Amino acid sequence: MINGNHFSLILLATNQCNAACDYCFEEPTHDRLSLDRLQIIIDKVLGHMDAHQIGALTIHWQGGEAMLLQPSWYVRAFELIRDAAAAHGKHVEHGLQTNLLAYNSDWNGIIAEMFGNSLGTSLDYPNLYRKLPGQSPEQYNTLWAHKVQMARAAGIDVKVISVLNQGTLEIGAESFYSHLVDELGIRDFQINTPFPGGETNKTKQNLSLDVSELARFHRELADIWLERGRDDNVQIGPFDQLIDYFSHRDACLPCIWGQNCADDFIAIDARGHVAQCDCWVTSYPEQRFGNLFEHDSLSALLNDSHAREGFTQRPVKLVQGDCLQCDYLAMCHGGCPVRTYSVHRSLFEKDPYCHLYQSLFQHLESRASQLAATART
Repeated sequence: MINGNHFSLILLATNQCNAACDYCFEEPTHDRLSLDRLQIIIDKVLGHMDAHQIGALTIHWQGGEAMLLQPSWYVRAFELIRDAAAAHGKHVEHGLQTNLLAYNSDWNGIIAEMFGNSLGTSLDYPNLYRKLPGQSPEQYNTLWAHKVQMARAAGIDVKVISVLNQGTLEIGAESFYSHLVDELGIRDFQINTPFPGGETNKTKQNLSLDVSELARFHRELADIWLERGRDDNVQIGPFDQLIDYFSHRDACLPCIWGQNCADDFIAIDARGHVAQCDCWVTSYPEQRFGNLFEHDSLSALLNDSHAREGFTQRPVKLVQGDCLQCDYLAMCHGGCPVRTYSVHRSLFEKDPYCHLYQSLFQHLESRASQLAATART
């Protein structure tokens, strides 16, 4: 929480990337964050935390491609942040999201020390859009799988995000699950819906999926996971979180269903631009909150930002519409603002995947009840 006891920062330490994915919402630039500028960002973040009595910080390192900065840079960044946090009496944790294409054994030490020997990466199945410059998706897949194998051999826990596409719906949930879990050995992954963020192109114009077909795929994949994976320690987001939620256990639902993401996190890119998250900071310049290098403090930047007002007002606006009649408003909160904005160019509409969410909630609420009944017998 920005104003609770925890602060989440998505930090794009470089806007450079070594891939050429057709549907990427980021604007690639040659900007990289210097250690001097990192010090400025961290000092202002910690100052904001002091002002609001926030005790803990999680930094989610992304890009661009995070591994285009060398391991030695992260060693120095880790020390810089550790020392600054200690001076303010704050606790800091780090997470890493990377395409892994630049990974080699030189990374093992800092991944263990800074990132808890864990990282997140991404691969879609089938892969239609992730590519290396001038190469095919198949060549990307081959290199990515090799890098994942190397990381696992070094004892690194590799988690995966997979963005669904039309090909995914066509092959079906069984083939999708079998490829990721049985063939690739992925035990912890999250499925995401696509959105045409950033500058438009032909691929983005054709990213939209039939929501009814998407909902069917989610239900079928959830059933396969419940039957074959859940008891075998396979985790699929958001299914595992939803089963916990409907079973009245502690659950950390994805940010797309957050009460108000303006209260949960911000993103800062290598140029100092501040926005709601990585999906906004380079995709929609008109929605940036400001530039941290041009403000005396992060608190002042957030307080003075007209763009941020829209995010804070969104929950109130949505309950004035048909969201108020929904049984799941208290857990969905109108869905993801960036998915909304990419379709409607407004924050004050509900998520275009609303029907998908309702269908999935209903299905997993029923399955959670069935699991509870079985456990009692």
